[in-house]
Amino acid sequence: MTTSFRKALFGAVGLAALTAGTARADVEIEYWQYHFEQRVNAMDTLIENFEAANPGITVKMTTFPYADYRTKVAAAIPAGEGPDVVQLFYGWLNEYVDAGLIQPLPAETFPAEDIEANFYPMVSAMKMDGDYWALPTAVRSLALFYNTRILEGAGVDVPTNLDELVAAAQATAERDGAGNLTSVGIAAGMNAQDHHWWREVLVRQFGGSPYTDDYKTVTYNDEAGRAAMQWFVDLAAPETGVTTFGFMDEPQAAFKAGRAAFMVDGSFRIGALNDTRGLKWGVTELPVGPNGEQSNYSSYWVNAITSSAEDEEYEAAVKFMDYVTSDEAMQIWLDTVGELPAKPSAGEAAADDPVYGPFIRGLEYAHTTIFANEAAQRSVMMDTVSRIELEGASVADALDTAAKDEQAILDDYYGAE
Repeated sequence: MTTSFRKALFGAVGLAALTAGTARADVEIEYWQYHFEQRVNAMDTLIENFEAANPGITVKMTTFPYADYRTKVAAAIPAGEGPDVVQLFYGWLNEYVDAGLIQPLPAETFPAEDIEANFYPMVSAMKMDGDYWALPTAVRSLALFYNTRILEGAGVDVPTNLDELVAAAQATAERDGAGNLTSVGIAAGMNAQDHHWWREVLVRQFGGSPYTDDYKTVTYNDEAGRAAMQWFVDLAAPETGVTTFGFMDEPQAAFKAGRAAFMVDGSFRIGALNDTRGLKWGVTELPVGPNGEQSNYSSYWVNAITSSAEDEEYEAAVKFMDYVTSDEAMQIWLDTVGELPAKPSAGEAAADDPVYGPFIRGLEYAHTTIFANEAAQRSVMMDTVSRIELEGASVADALDTAAKDEQAILDDYYGAE
């Protein structure tokens, strides 16, 4: 199904639904998202508020483990089953549109000029062929989390640059009698947020750029990219000795267990850390690079109306979408999950907050990667570190292989020019 055909089809369906009047009583719509406790709690509150304000509309939420989520969505919607409103990572939009899983938002309710005036500019990535296909409740950026007790015990200050970060990590790492790390200076691994940190932060801080401006061509296999990758893998080198990639499987697990002094993670982690008993932590903006450069990575999850939503369900889905992108919903999401409001105006009150503030300030100089296939591109970075760590490949050779593999992913999606 071509984009123009989908636009014509769904535009007609949307117009018919919107001109049919208000949603009829006893309409049930289904909402799907992956299971993340704080996100589920936030959506429970939003659904309760929405149903109270819209008698006769019921919203049923279904969640799945992250690993199964995309497969479940891809199978259910074409079969005419599953959600009317679905949550997806912004980097999956192209795949969802191409597969005909979602339909454009009705311009009558979501005028492009209003979106572009009120939301962060990164949301423009949700616009295709003149239509917006999805919108976020919240956005994310990265920051450096630190364990306050560990830093105080080691007598080190919160780092502001990469050199200070390495020194602080060295001062806080702990080993057993056999020399094995029992508590890492920094929890790290490309399986979490570090592939974003490396691409959009470290590569740029070392003077490079991960891709061309249109994100269709890989450019990180150059001198700057090699320097950035060398710095990253050196965190686990014997002479540095501040981490082991894969320590406790995931960085956030080590940090939550109090066995990591630092980690780079997203604002979405705030809610989970707040619920971790006995953990005393703080957060600061990402350390600046060798020449004082600041950079950050921003991302977001969005909600969209699926192609299976029709008639009364479609109208109810539009109403629900309108509510979950409201200022009220964004404040609830901030309070419950820790993710930042998708509208700058909604986040103004939190800009000076010691926890939310570093993330909000980070948005001012953040870059949003346009993914062709986020999962596959993440795997390329994981494989790159494995080649260096486990196979003894040089950084230069490993990055050349990564660039070739990732370029193939981009060319397969966009078409080689």
